[in-house]
Amino acid sequence: MHACCKRFSGKGIEYEELYAAGCLGLTKAINNFDGSRGLQFSTYAFPVIMGEIKRLFRDGGAVRVSRSLRELSLKISRLNNENELKNGEELTVFQLSKALNVSPEEIAEAINSTRPALSLTADCDEEGNPQTDVPTPDIQDEISERLSLEAAIDALPQSDREIIRLRYYGCKTQVQTARILNMTQVQVSRREKKILSFIREKMVI
Repeated sequence: MHACCKRFSGKGIEYEELYAAGCLGLTKAINNFDGSRGLQFSTYAFPVIMGEIKRLFRDGGAVRVSRSLRELSLKISRLNNENELKNGEELTVFQLSKALNVSPEEIAEAINSTRPALSLTADCDEEGNPQTDVPTPDIQDEISERLSLEAAIDALPQSDREIIRLRYYGCKTQVQTARILNMTQVQVSRREKKILSFIREKMVI
């Protein structure tokens, strides 16, 4: 991670921002990595991390809102204003979702996109006025655990990795997994217990 960030250090963006972007890239790599393709995790993760860091420079280090999101926020504002005039209150997220035929998640994202950005680190502005300090969750432990899990899975034989892939990434039952791998449900159950025990031991180490 630090090696990736150091490549761009001193080029106009603070190191902390570079590192945060790198962590985001690492998280995306962990979520999307498919070990069945035969790639090492590091080989897959490096370009994803670099891509997130480079995105900072493309975006000028600032948060940008897409045109579609801006248009959606304007529609939300218009509907809220109309409803406030009629009923004296704004619409809920779910009412807006139904009225505009978009998901509640998109409504929430559009509403949040219109709010001013808040400082995550500074205590005061240039004039000494206090700024809002927003607590951010520490994801280092989670990332470390995910990396340990990926490493443990990579150490398994291909047949065992396939069982894990089907059971925990493909959400297959033991019966479905057995049918796909030409095994019995009992064989899958016994093998799965041994695999999970192996993974737990590796992650403790």
